[in-house]
Amino acid sequence: MMENLMVQGRCVSEPELEQIRQWLSQHPDWSRWQLSRELARQWDWRNGAGQLKDMAARTLLVKLHERGLIGLPRRRQVPTNRMRCHSGEPIAGKEPIQCALSELGLLVVEEVSTQPQKRAWVTAALGQFHYLGFGGTVGENLQYVVKDGQGRELACLVFGAPAWKCQDRDQFIGWSAEQRQRNLDLIANNSRFLILPWVQVPHLASWALGWVSRRLTGDWQAKYGHPIHLVETFVERDRFRATAYRAANWLCVGETTGRTRQDHFYSLQSPIKAVYLYPLHPIFRARLCL
Repeated sequence: MMENLMVQGRCVSEPELEQIRQWLSQHPDWSRWQLSRELARQWDWRNGAGQLKDMAARTLLVKLHERGLIGLPRRRQVPTNRMRCHSGEPIAGKEPIQCALSELGLLVVEEVSTQPQKRAWVTAALGQFHYLGFGGTVGENLQYVVKDGQGRELACLVFGAPAWKCQDRDQFIGWSAEQRQRNLDLIANNSRFLILPWVQVPHLASWALGWVSRRLTGDWQAKYGHPIHLVETFVERDRFRATAYRAANWLCVGETTGRTRQDHFYSLQSPIKAVYLYPLHPIFRARLCL
């Protein structure tokens, strides 16, 4: 008898694994998308807002496939390099905006992840102007656009899933591996932050970080049914000084090791990044370590 497996934060029993195998044999025409949706429905796997966690189910299926426990059908679409590609119409350069923060008028911060047209603008802006590019998001995420009093776009920010493991972050929190597995979705990662290249306004970046941080947990609760207690970001040490994050009172708690999550043999190197955290609740440790 197989011991229960812990995959994607969920304990998978032998009967559940056998059920997945039966679906695969009974429905050889099902795509991976159909399998993940059915799995989420059968298990009633939902987030706090009641939405099916089909992306989490799909990741679980892929991990079972990689362990040789099930055989998934071939992908029907070859995945693109999401980190480098971008979609949407190219964004033309604008007249330079060079002024004091106070001269921008009433600044507006809008969460646009549920608005296709504005979300497409974020994708295009990041794909065109961010050094990492952008191919969209997977899983829980929020996306913000910052505009000035004239309605001109100034900046955008994207928040999504946190790193599965980060030694310095995990030591700062003080949680166990079990607590991390249970409560990781209470952390968000600021994966992208862009001030448009023709915008040169001192203190705008730190203002945007501060404003978004104050509303982030409420917006997450409204969309996904659960709060966020801590935000993380990783700043490439040799490329940026993280001035805006430090000015917005983010804490530098250490550095990454320079390995990627796909590196199982210590051979894949990535740039070393400073680990910055921003607590959103005064007792965030207690809430993350439940």
